[in-house]
Amino acid sequence: MSMTKIKTVILVVEDEPLLRMAAVDMVEDAGFEAIEAADATEAVRILETRPDIRIVFTDIDMPRGMDGMKLAACIRDRWPPITVILTSGYHDVSEVTLPARSLFFPKPYKEQDVVAAFRRLAA
Repeated sequence: MSMTKIKTVILVVEDEPLLRMAAVDMVEDAGFEAIEAADATEAVRILETRPDIRIVFTDIDMPRGMDGMKLAACIRDRWPPITVILTSGYHDVSEVTLPARSLFFPKPYKEQDVVAAFRRLAA
């Protein structure tokens, strides 16, 4: 009987379709399973049904009420084991109050840096 390693599941939350597609490709190319959400509301719905998600990679700047910071706070309250990685082209780390167990990468981010963080967190 072969032991297949279960892939770490990463939820990608990005309202811009091309950036979301690129982030999903980055996650999958790194050997992880990607699930995608177009906004924080959709992300919460997915988190409510997928207990296997370990990492959420989210943009801070999103429309429709809940931004990435509010999403990160919601995840911290409801799903404390999940690590959140936030990214933004409009904020820098000095402007962002990160919740516990979260990371921040400014856009444009270096894919190898984000993938290294995924690998560290998945280990």
